[in-house]
Amino acid sequence: MDKDSGSIFEQQLERNDANCAALSPLALIERTAAVFPEHNAVVYGELERSWAQTYERARRLASALRARGVERGDTVALMLANTPEMLEAHFAIPMTGAVLNALDVRQEARTIAFILQDSEAKVLITDTQFAETVEKALDTLPSPPLVIDVEDPRGPAGERLGKLDCEALLAEGDPAFPWELPPDEWDAIAVSYTSGTTGNPKAVVHHHRGAYLSAVSHILVWGMAQQPVYLWTLPMFERNGWCFPWTIAAMAGTHVCLRQTRAEGVLEAIRRHRVSHFCASPAVLSTLLAAPAKLRRRFDHPVRVMTAGAPSASVVAAIEAMGIELTHVYGLTEAHGSATVCAWQPRWNTQPPEQRARLKARQGVRYPMLEGLMVADRETLEPVPKDGHTIGEVLLRGNGVMKGYLKSALATEEAFAGGWLHTGDLAVWHPDGYLEIKDRSKDIITSGGEKLSSLEIESVLCEHPAIMEAAVVARADEQLREAPCAFVSLKPDAADVSAEEIIEFCRQNLTHLKVPKTVVFYDLPKTSSGKVQKFKLRAYAWRL
Repeated sequence: MDKDSGSIFEQQLERNDANCAALSPLALIERTAAVFPEHNAVVYGELERSWAQTYERARRLASALRARGVERGDTVALMLANTPEMLEAHFAIPMTGAVLNALDVRQEARTIAFILQDSEAKVLITDTQFAETVEKALDTLPSPPLVIDVEDPRGPAGERLGKLDCEALLAEGDPAFPWELPPDEWDAIAVSYTSGTTGNPKAVVHHHRGAYLSAVSHILVWGMAQQPVYLWTLPMFERNGWCFPWTIAAMAGTHVCLRQTRAEGVLEAIRRHRVSHFCASPAVLSTLLAAPAKLRRRFDHPVRVMTAGAPSASVVAAIEAMGIELTHVYGLTEAHGSATVCAWQPRWNTQPPEQRARLKARQGVRYPMLEGLMVADRETLEPVPKDGHTIGEVLLRGNGVMKGYLKSALATEEAFAGGWLHTGDLAVWHPDGYLEIKDRSKDIITSGGEKLSSLEIESVLCEHPAIMEAAVVARADEQLREAPCAFVSLKPDAADVSAEEIIEFCRQNLTHLKVPKTVVFYDLPKTSSGKVQKFKLRAYAWRL
């Protein structure tokens, strides 16, 4: 046999339409609408829509957008709350071959204008609640996109900016629009702009393959049964809701939409709709824990929450005491959402509650459909020892990683140096192979020649009975170069506590260098997804 002819398994066996199709989350809604057409896809206040209705509306929207000139590779921007329109757009826009760009609704007009121009948005679908900000942004653009308004009677009233609203646009569309899967599963499905601390945000480009695999990975991680009830507390514009719009479609589940994330509304919705799953940042979890005791009574049905952002062990323990099983994941926009999970080991069930909470507070191991993960030296790419002490950078590789940064070849090249995605997060690797994030590289505090983890100090602060949230940054120190400065917010019903008392509490639980020299009582500034904006705290601390 000719050596150049290849393996016998390759001869005359080629990819074709019968044996190969692009992986895309669009296939998930098509199947569910066919198999479970009458099952509720969406619940929003008194509104209920089935999967058949939701699929039809998505096809109508796709058809209408195509008729309005949206083509493959165009960008359609969304300035929407967690409403049914936002969910439908996650299917409709890719059905046209276009790329969806879900905007952070708390961004200022200047940033919105930059994103619309940088992404070359052809259409903007916007909730009238955000009209004031959007109008300011549009006024600065030389060629504004076509504006489609969403008027939500359940939201605050606002001025209409376009000549057409979303329902009128849908009426133009074909409910049987013949959409197709992308010709290449590596085609862009979405672009997400990271919330930069200085300068303009970077645009992370996601692909159909990554979105599909990430959506399915959630099912495996959670052991999700058919027809879950999922509550939207996580903003859908945050990494496309971590791909959960597509996950829930795959399982014929029900999306329970909320415009606002308030403790009373979240806890009431969980009970009313018997919610089985939701995602929430540690900040949202802290808000739930600070609710009045009558609202925090233990749930009488199984509830699971997925959280990221390094929750403290005390928050983990308190949430699980409410009858909510917590799954801890770690991820970033560049990885389509989640990249690691603290996969629970049955042997840990015998550990004392405090130790179980500490184990669950680790970031864990790679997601089922992520091909590579290591903690390594950033420059040499040599893995650090699995000793639980040596710090390295978290590096990722595989199908869950982004295409790259839009219009920024240099930033893409730097992010992928050495064939790995460099996350900028610093962690240790434990002997059991589980990683534990210690800090962002920019948040490490260099004090007295030692590198201190702000997350470790924050975890101890949150164990204080009066503290609801804490954030630690560096401030200048004449002797040590830098010293920890703690910003804390107290629980609503907490007794008065002084900075000196908190510092003494830290002395009892931390080594000398890690004890904050300064404690500031402060309402922590956050992004729309609940992340503390430490760059603002650092600026404050260095003025003290």
